[in-house]
This record gives sequence, C-alpha cells and structure tokens, in this order.
Amino acid sequence: MAVVADAGGSPDGKFAGALRRPLTPKTGILSHIASTSLGRNIGIGILLLILSFLTLYPLSMLFYGSLHSTPPGMAGEFNLDGYRQVLSAENVLILINTVGISFAKTIPAITLAVLLAWICARTDTPGRGVLEVLITLPFFIPPILTAMAWGMLGNKQVGVINMAWQWMTGTTDSPINVYSYGGIVWHMMQYSTPFLFLFIVDSFRAMDPSLEESSRMCGASRWFTFRRVTFMLMLPAIVSSFMLSLIRGIESFESPLFFGLPAGITVITTEIYNAINHRATPAYQYATALSFAIMAGMFLLVIWQWILLRGRSYTTVTGKGYSPNITKLGPWRWVTFSFCILFFIITVVLPVGQLAVGSFFKFFGFYSWDMLTLDHYSAVMQNKDFWRSLSNTMLLGLLGATATMILGGIIAYVTVRTRWRGRKLIDALAWLPWMMPGMVLGVGFLWAFAMLPGPIPIYGTIWALLLAYMALGTPISVRVMSSAYHQLSFDLEECSRVHGASWWQTLWRILIALAWPSFAVGWVLTFFGIIRELSASILLYSVGSEVLSVTLLKLWANGQAEQVSVIGLMMMLLVIFFRWVQLKLIKQRISTL
Repeated sequence: MAVVADAGGSPDGKFAGALRRPLTPKTGILSHIASTSLGRNIGIGILLLILSFLTLYPLSMLFYGSLHSTPPGMAGEFNLDGYRQVLSAENVLILINTVGISFAKTIPAITLAVLLAWICARTDTPGRGVLEVLITLPFFIPPILTAMAWGMLGNKQVGVINMAWQWMTGTTDSPINVYSYGGIVWHMMQYSTPFLFLFIVDSFRAMDPSLEESSRMCGASRWFTFRRVTFMLMLPAIVSSFMLSLIRGIESFESPLFFGLPAGITVITTEIYNAINHRATPAYQYATALSFAIMAGMFLLVIWQWILLRGRSYTTVTGKGYSPNITKLGPWRWVTFSFCILFFIITVVLPVGQLAVGSFFKFFGFYSWDMLTLDHYSAVMQNKDFWRSLSNTMLLGLLGATATMILGGIIAYVTVRTRWRGRKLIDALAWLPWMMPGMVLGVGFLWAFAMLPGPIPIYGTIWALLLAYMALGTPISVRVMSSAYHQLSFDLEECSRVHGASWWQTLWRILIALAWPSFAVGWVLTFFGIIRELSASILLYSVGSEVLSVTLLKLWANGQAEQVSVIGLMMMLLVIFFRWVQLKLIKQRISTL
C-alpha cells in the first residue's frame, strides 16, 4: 500500500498522512487483492460457478423437467403436457387452499408477533429477557416434532386434550380436531409467530421515541399515535415480515402433510409430494411444472413487496442518541407477563410434554399405570435405522453448517468489503434459494443430479442432501455475515496494513477475529435448519442416506407414535443444547461490540 508522506518525510508524518487520507473500500486489504486482477477474476469465476451449480442449475433443470415427458435420466420428448395438467379445476382449488391457509395463519401470527414484540421491547413487563428466549424457542423446534405431538394432543378420538375434556365434563364431545383447516393453520401459527417476532422486535427497539412523543405533545391519543406514527414507521418491517411469512406459508409442508392429507385437504407442496411418491406411475413432468409455476408466483410476491414500499421514507434512527421509550403498565405488566408465559406453555410445554408422556406408555391414547414401560426406549436404541439416520443427520449438520457458513462468509466479504465487478450478481444468486421452497428445490435437484454425467455420482447419495442443504442455508449465512462485516470499519484494515501486517494477517487477526461470533451464531442457525428440513430430504434421500426427519416420518406412517416420541425427546435435547450455545455466543458477541 502506498503511504503518503508529509513535507518532512518522517515516518511519523507518513503514518499521520496515511490516516488523514480518505478511506474507501479500495484501500488497505482490497488494494492488495485488486493488484492481483488475475487471481481476483479466477476467484470470482469459481464463486459464480459454485453459486450457479447450487441455484441456477437446479432452477434451469426444473424448467427442463417441466417440458420433458419422462422421468429424470430417461429418453423422452418435449411438450407442454405438464403445464396443461397444472391448468386444471382441481389445481384451482389447491391454489385457493394454499394461499387461503397461508393468509389465514399469517394475519393472526403477525398480529400476535407485533404484540409480543411490543411487550418485550417497549414495556416494563418483568423478565423480558427470559420471555424473549421462551417466545423464540418454538422457531428452533423442528416442525415435524410439534406436528406429531399435536397429532397426539388434538386427535378427535384419542387426543389427550379431548380425553381430558371428556373426563372433566362427562360428555363424549371432542372440541378439538387438528385434522382440519383449523389444525393446519393452528400448527403453522406456532412457528410463524416466533419467526415474525425475531424480525419485528429489533425494529421496536431501534425506533426513536421522540417521534411518538412529538405526536403526543401535539394532542394525539395513544391509539392515534400508535396507528399513525408507530405502525407507519414499522411498516417496512411489518410488510417484509408479512411477505416472508406468506411465502413460508405457501412453502409449508409438514403441517399440510400431517393435518391436511388425512382430512382430504391438499396444498401445492403436498400435491407435488403426492405426484412423485403416491402415484402408481410418478408424474414427474406434472410435479416439475407445478414447482416451476410456484417459483414464478414467489417472484411476483417479491415484486409486490417492492411496489408497496417504493418511494416512501421510513427513517426511524438518526445520529442523535436516544434510548427506547418504556411504557409503564402498572398492574397490567403481570397480565402481559402471563400472556407471554401462556404462549410458551401452549407452543412448547404442551407438545414437548406430550412427547415425554407418550414415550413411557405402551400404546398412544391408553394412559394408565399398568401401561407404563421403557420398551420404546429399548426399541429405539436397538433400531439400526435410527442410529444410521442420526449419524447421517449429525454428519450433514456439521459439514453442511460449516461449508455453508464458509461459503456465506466469502460471499458476504465480496459483496460488502469489495467493489469488484460481478458482486451484485453473486449477491443475487446467493439470495435466489430464499424464493425456492424446499420441496421445489428438491425437485430441481432431483433433475439436476440425475442429469449429471456418469463420472459425477451424486444422485442417490448423501452428498445430494448436503448440496441441497447448502443451497437452502446460503441466504441465511450471507445475511448473518453481511451484517457482521457492515459493522467493521475499513479503518481497522487500513491501520493493520499501515503497521506492517500482511493481507492474510489482517484477514485472520482483524476481520475473522471480530466476525467469528457472528459466524458461530450463523453456524448454529444453519445447523438448526438442516436438522429440521423435511421437504427436500423426502425427495432426495435414498436407502442408507436417511436423516432423522425422514426416519420420524416413516415411523409415524407405520403407526409407531411411541418410538416417535422417544426420538423426538432426543432431538429436543439437541435443540436445547444448540440453542444454549447460540445464546452464549450472542451474549459474547454483544460484549465484544
């Protein structure tokens, strides 16, 4: 790096001159990299190839498969039969079911999330820090576990809640039936609410309270201020959260699979699953055409979001220091505290408690002292399929989370810390999987791996799952690492280089050392995503490469709910452990800022 000397030419003057020089991303580390244009271009090319293989390749093969008349790897002809099947009266009802259910769960979920976020961020409710952890815990529990637990709790005939109601009232009525539209919406709400809460709570904390105080000083009521000031300034976070929740609702697979199919309710993801797995002759072209149509719908939703927020200003944080305005609730603070605890009990304690109870009784639905047993624990411990799927899950979790975070760290570095050509394309490719439901991505990779040349044996192996998990996790890893890099000033790199550190020393001792807590937090989030993934796994696994979610689904389909409860408790221990690790890392990260 060239150092600007002062008139006297002294070393001290050189250092002072360098510090007076305007700092841009082109200086410091980046000037060293920029000087090796060949290496930079090769690196960009490799990164584009990796991202194209993980995103563009399965997407293009999805389009290819939607036009191909035979299953992957077989000779056939090209036609539009798949799209003709998509444009049917039955699929109109399926589309209405999908969008309607997604709206039905998103509206109450976002309302509940805003209320919970306001309680934790803007009131004097006791134990807000602990409550925030409890509220977000359902998001980290694999949906397949809570779906199975609620299948035991809300079964119309032998569900625990219905049996308890009948015992207390002396009637034969069953007030709850989870195998219905209401059951699907109810289960989807339970993990949508904490997901939305995570997005909204920080926006409440970041809002300058002087804006609300100005409204109050002008004579506006609290409700008017909340509606016309607070809510409007929160609109970007709320709209973004609403759209993400709507998209995730359309992508949802576990809830419609467990509670919809037994009731004859079909949505798009279960229709794709049925077309491939539950037909005498798998309808690959129809399933692929339907998947591609879903992708087009996702992009339209994103465009709609851009239109809603275009041309508006929502500045809430300025250079002036402030602290969040805390509302004094008086005696009502115990009501809000109880409300948060009630949410935790319903979404965590009830389903996890059902798994615990169900694991100790011989038969699900028969709860008496003479039915207590440990046989299910013994059966699980002797189940070779369980140990193989556990081994596969841990291997894929460890390798997948590590590889995904490394890839996300590199992508974030290029897009945030450089001005290289091609960085915007890299960023777009990295975010593309966010718009691809796991089921759709699974279909795309099904075609993609089957069409690879013979010397590349990925199809039907555990590596197919690894690549799919990396594609699904890349948007999260990029977001986490981009946030970390944005917080680091370019001055840090400049000073390191001025003091004689090499590019690699600066990278290791400055950037990586300061960003590693974010890396660790992102790693835990990615690991959670892998162990809870079902929709892509169910399409890409083969004999010997099953993961825990697939093994659980098989056991449930075979009527072995008791063994499902045992495995579910073991998975809960993993969730609790890694959630504790994540919280420790977040606390450490905050303490270093």
